[in-house]
Amino acid sequence: MEEVPLLTEEKLQRKWIAPNWNLFLAELKRVSYIALPMVVVNVSQLFLRLVSMMMVGHLSELEFAGASIAISVTNATGFSVLFGMASALETLCGQAYGAGLYHKLGIYTYGAIVSLVLVCLPISILWIFMDKLLVMVGQDELISYEAGKFTIWLIPSLFPYAILQAQIRYLQTQSLILPMLLSSVAALVFHVPVCWGLAFYFRLGNAGAALAMGLSNWFNVILIFMYAKYAAEFEKTRLAFSKDVFSSIGEFFRFAVPSSVMVCLEWWTYETVILLSGLLPNPQRETSVLSICLLIAAFHYYVPFSLGAAASTRVSNELGAGNPGAAKMVVWAVIAISMAEAIMASAAVSGCRKFLGYAFSNEKEVVEYFMKVSPLVCLVLITDGIQTVLSGVARGCGWQHLGAYVNLGAFYLAGIPVSTVLGFVIHLNGVGLWLGLNAGSAVQSVLLGLITSFTNWKKEAIAARGRMFDASSFPDVEYSKSAHVPENQDRGEPSYSNKIQDL
Repeated sequence: MEEVPLLTEEKLQRKWIAPNWNLFLAELKRVSYIALPMVVVNVSQLFLRLVSMMMVGHLSELEFAGASIAISVTNATGFSVLFGMASALETLCGQAYGAGLYHKLGIYTYGAIVSLVLVCLPISILWIFMDKLLVMVGQDELISYEAGKFTIWLIPSLFPYAILQAQIRYLQTQSLILPMLLSSVAALVFHVPVCWGLAFYFRLGNAGAALAMGLSNWFNVILIFMYAKYAAEFEKTRLAFSKDVFSSIGEFFRFAVPSSVMVCLEWWTYETVILLSGLLPNPQRETSVLSICLLIAAFHYYVPFSLGAAASTRVSNELGAGNPGAAKMVVWAVIAISMAEAIMASAAVSGCRKFLGYAFSNEKEVVEYFMKVSPLVCLVLITDGIQTVLSGVARGCGWQHLGAYVNLGAFYLAGIPVSTVLGFVIHLNGVGLWLGLNAGSAVQSVLLGLITSFTNWKKEAIAARGRMFDASSFPDVEYSKSAHVPENQDRGEPSYSNKIQDL
């Protein structure tokens, strides 16, 4: 086996890119090319659940209440875990693609699919007994029964969701966003009539709405699989199963576990705050206003999350290619875009605060309370935008373990305690809970910002190259000297960073 030369500080010195306005604008274009379609992809997947909930809402109040609890519980115990674990591919596949090791994309992707499907098994067992667990924690028996039924019929959607998340990362790390966009929109179009037919025509009720989500996810998986199998864009990165897949599972879990912890700690914080709002005086008003605030924040979240996905893709590609200066330029570009977008979103919410509340409620008390809290919503849109993008940078670099520690400290040592003290001890009620969320998000943004600002990008590039060319990970794979020289990552568009043919 011919040894593949790795990067050194001396070689990286020749590749360092000085700040340049034209390069910055070029990176803005590349990031936008990935981020804008990703917004459509993420919102389309969100609408699958919203359509199912809308259908259930026309059945009965009891079934709607059960489905609402089921969606919340399954997000916390299943979908968030799989979503977080799949994010490990943003590091592995992104850096492999940047390094020009195209065969490794298939190895990592299949390894992730095998791992995620195995994780689905214990989650499925937990979901089977969800109704009994809800009764144990004090939920109404009738609502718990409906929630349990909805959860059981969501199990068929768990497995395609796991596969889909791996496929999305496989495409995303190659900057192939159009196939995802088309398949996501097609799955949504497929979902609407199927959900209506199962829920109403075949009279399956909320079970039909849950089953439709599984069928739509399988439809999406099949579309992407067929495209990846035959499209010319995948000539070099086409998925292929081999025995090296099983060798990659250990490396996948090394990034997947902290990545899942990183995501779950953040998602669970918002679920906890919603539960706390039900313990306040006048819980109906507090929960209603908090739900409106969280819904606005959740819809906005998909914009910075898509920017974070673009940041993860570009940073991992450039580090894998051994271009530390380009990776740093990506960070500046995504931060600039996210700040501009967050300021515009905050200004829009602030400007519409007198009318926005009426979109969700006709109660004057609720609308006036929302107007009082809206400045805090604007603030969290800014901090959330920053931390979401920096979390994408962390995934691209492989810092998932640092992200997990940051989220643990930000939300469970700062956010939730501050919410509890302000809401229940100082009696600021819902305002106090939201201030706690702001505090957690602000601490998270500051910590991730400090980690990013003190990063030695040359060492990160060396580490990425070392990870990709560690022959001991895949002993049966033969490397050549030319294997480490990446092709143009923009598929035909000239790269602004120096390549490494001279190494």
